[in-house]
Parts: sequence; structure tokens; C-alpha cells
Amino acid sequence: MESFLHGFVVCFGLIVSIGAQNAFLLKQGILKQHVFWVALLCFLCDVALMSIGVLGLGSLISQSPTASLFLALFGAIFLFTYGSRSFITAYQGSSQLLAQQGQAKSSLKKVIAITLAITLLNPHVYIDTVVIVGGIGGTLSFTEKIHFLLGALICSFLWFFGVGYGAGLLSPYFEKRRTWQILDFVTGLIMYGIAFSLIVYTVKLIE
Repeated sequence: MESFLHGFVVCFGLIVSIGAQNAFLLKQGILKQHVFWVALLCFLCDVALMSIGVLGLGSLISQSPTASLFLALFGAIFLFTYGSRSFITAYQGSSQLLAQQGQAKSSLKKVIAITLAITLLNPHVYIDTVVIVGGIGGTLSFTEKIHFLLGALICSFLWFFGVGYGAGLLSPYFEKRRTWQILDFVTGLIMYGIAFSLIVYTVKLIE
């Protein structure tokens, strides 16, 4: 039970920050578009990455400079592109207009692609799940590892589905154009901030 709670608390501490993944999930939840699939994909990625880390395979990824460099570069490019799009949308105020007209619904394939890109092209995700969670879990006995992993994964499940469907309760506040503009602008800032940190991370790897 102690290992289970430890895993739950560690995961909560890492997952609660509003990063690119949570910002995208929040917006999809407010729009009520493909929420189940976005939350499920985020959770399944955590299942795979945390399992790899806790079961002792994390070092194969975390110790590969080439893999880290590749992920950082492509992640930065993607996040800069997505962030720029968010700033343009904020300036035009088009999210609210499209939502009202029922035209804002993206295809499931597009949403899945964006979710996977935001999740897997970010080295910070691997640091949180594989390195940190895996590093802590790796010090435990096999039985404790399983309990620790279950605690972390249950936290992940509750967080992603809670945020995704809970965000729908905020929909009434997003009937105003200004609210959408603020959300898009903040999303852009988050994407740019993470992209910049990836550029810094890339420079350090090259040095």
C-alpha cells in the first residue's frame, strides 16, 4: 500500500503542471471534441513509458544522446508551429466563432496525430515518466515495483480523464470571444516556452 501511494503521489507531482499535453487536452475538453480518445492516448503513452522506466529499460532511451537530440529538435519545431497557430487564432478570435458555427471539429485522425506528437516529441515526457518515475520505481523490489507502477498509472488515468471531461464544465465561460482569445494566447505561450526549453536542451547536448 505504501508503494502504491508513493507512485500515486510522485505521478501527481509530475503530471499536474500545465504543459503542452495538458493544454491541448484542456482545449479539447472545452470544445467537447474527441475527449475520450485524447485522454486515452495520453494515458496509454504513460502506461508504456512508465512501464518501460519502472521495469528497468529506461536507461536505453535516457542515455542515448542521438535519440534525445532527435526528439528535442522535432519537438521544438512542432511546438513552435503549434504555438504560432495558437497566437494567430488568438489574434483573429476564430476559435469561438468556429465553435459557435460547429465548424471547429477536427477529424479524429488529426487529433490523434497532434496528441501523439505533443506527447512523444517532447523529451521532458521521457524525463518525467521513464527517468524520474522509472528511477524511483527501479529501486524497489519486484512486488513493490508493481504496486508503485499501479499507483502512478491510476493517478495518470484519473488526471487525464478528469481534466478532459471536467473541462467541459467550463464551456459556459467560453461563449465569449475574449475568453477563447485568452486561452489560445496562453496555449501559445506554453508551446513557445516548452519549445524554447527544448532548443536550450539541444544546444547543451551539442556542446
